[in-house]
Order: sequence, then C-alpha cells, then structure tokens
Amino acid sequence: MDGHVLITGGGTGLGRAVAATLGPTYCTSLLGRRLGPLEAAAGDLPSAAAFAADVTDATALAAAVKAAEARFGPVTVLVAAAGASDTAPIVKTEPELLARLFEVNVAGVLAAIRLVLPGMLERRFGRIVAIASTAALKGYAYAGAYAATKHAVLGLIRSLALETAKTGVTANAVCPGFADTEMTATSVARIMAKTGRSEADARAALAATSPMGRLVAPEEVADAVRWLVGPGAAAVTGQAIVVAGGEVM
Repeated sequence: MDGHVLITGGGTGLGRAVAATLGPTYCTSLLGRRLGPLEAAAGDLPSAAAFAADVTDATALAAAVKAAEARFGPVTVLVAAAGASDTAPIVKTEPELLARLFEVNVAGVLAAIRLVLPGMLERRFGRIVAIASTAALKGYAYAGAYAATKHAVLGLIRSLALETAKTGVTANAVCPGFADTEMTATSVARIMAKTGRSEADARAALAATSPMGRLVAPEEVADAVRWLVGPGAAAVTGQAIVVAGGEVM
C-alpha cells in the first residue's frame, strides 16, 4: 500500500468517490456521522475501516483518528470531504445558519488537519486536500453563507500551504462545480420546492451553470485528488483545482 489515507465524509458523495479511487492502493480510513454508509464503502476496498465521528465533535473526531492510526499507522494523506450546504437570500440568512455551515465546512476541516499535521511535519511528508467548491472562488445568489464558508476554507488551505512549504507537506483544495451527488440532489429538491419546476428541469438548471452543460461526475473530482496526493504533484501546493466544466476560468 502507498500509505494511509483518512477521508472525512467518506461514506457518501465525493468522499466515497475518493475512497473508491484511492482505496485500491492505500490503507483507507473512512470517517463520518453514519456508520452504515461508511461500512458499505469500506467493504468495497481491500484494506479499509469505518469510524463513526462527526467533524464538529472534537472528542469523537480525535478518538476516531487515534483508532485509525492504531489500525493502519500514521496518516499520510488527509482528504477533508465532509461538508454541509444550505440556501437563503442574504436578507434572510440568520447567524445560526452561517455558524452551522462554518462549523462543518471550516472548523471541521481545521480540526482534522490539526490532528494529523503534527505527525506529517515530524515525518516530513504529508498530503492534505480539502474538497471545497466553485463557491470558494465566486459568489452564488441565495448561497451567501455557503460561499462564505468555502472562501474561508480555501483561505485556510492557502495559509497552511505557506506554513508547510518547506516541510514536505502540501495542502490544496479541489473545487468542484455541481456534481452528481446526494448534496446536489438536495439542491434539486430545494429548487423544485421553491419554483415548482420538475426534477429534470431543476437538474438542467444546475447543469447549465457549466459551459459543458452537465454535472460533474464524482469520479472526475476523485481523479483530481489522486493527482494531488501522488508523486507528480509534489511541487503543487496552495492551489484551488477547479473541476467544473469551465464554469470558473
């Protein structure tokens, strides 16, 4: 095996796609709130384990990382894929909504980094990838809170990249557009509820944000992660790799 990859949000969506892509060559620890999907994802991989932990629960997260390292050794690759989204116009965006998204999308990423970074620095090797969004690079109407948290996590990653530039540790973000995942299905449901559009029309509206006119496949995002954590990207750090069919240039 190439090392030990720990993936938060590893049971569903983009996290699960990353697990399927890296799992054949890495010992893989999958973390998330629901054990069932994590165990299902782990069961498809040759050397993987599931650990129930919410990234907003510092005690549970620390215990899960400790158990993962006891099972597979030090974490060499961290993929922070756990995320949350919600929508509201700015005038109706309550502080509680922003705080809830920030806790998962920013503080949860920071918490995971802080648990594995000391070991990476000691060994002078590590790869950290945050799954961000095109919302880290542009605004979206009715998604101000979500965009704010994704801008924040990109700032965190870029700052970390500068701090670790001479240590053998790299830190990058992958910024997908609308991907064909459960989170996008939730967005489709919101559009249907608020506008009365059909499911097909709602999906088409999201796909139309890309010049390619389609949703991003989760595997396409996972392939970008695979490149970032591989030897060919050793000189790549502090970058936002956009996988969005040309939506952001």
